[in-house]
Amino acid sequence: MSKIIGIDLGTSTSEVSVYKDGQGVVIPNLQGEKITPSVVGLSEDGELLIGRDAQDQLLIRPKETAMEVKRLMGTEHMIALGEEKYTPQQISAHILKYLKECAEEYLGEPVDRAVITVPAYFTDEQRRATVEAGKIADLKVERIINEPTAAALAYGISHMEDNQYILVYDLGGGTLDVTVL
Repeated sequence: MSKIIGIDLGTSTSEVSVYKDGQGVVIPNLQGEKITPSVVGLSEDGELLIGRDAQDQLLIRPKETAMEVKRLMGTEHMIALGEEKYTPQQISAHILKYLKECAEEYLGEPVDRAVITVPAYFTDEQRRATVEAGKIADLKVERIINEPTAAALAYGISHMEDNQYILVYDLGGGTLDVTVL
């Protein structure tokens, strides 16, 4: 059975991780960075760009670059990249597929399952759209978890013996969420 990766598909940046040797490990992208800008673009020769490369061309090629697509998940809004139009799920799938490739490179094995975090305010439609983006990226989305809940779990797993209340702030690029643990 393949490993399950965790993906924070963020508004401004995204990350991928895996539970390895008893702890969560953030996986670097193909450029060696642990944070990948949630930006997708097309180069001058039509090559698909993800992350930093897409972000770097944003100012000079804005019509061929898409960012903050997460805000459109679950809507009928179409996103233009050059002459082509895409759904938010299709653009998000490019980011997910890239993060999947980063995980496969790091782990040295195929990955086909993921847990993806979403903002706590996401509606059922937005959650379904996120699952659809995962399917497009050839990932079976095992679970959708609220971002602040994921942060609370990450802290709480190693502090299960303590009897305390913890207030978890998720200061994301596009959202602010709070969870009590």
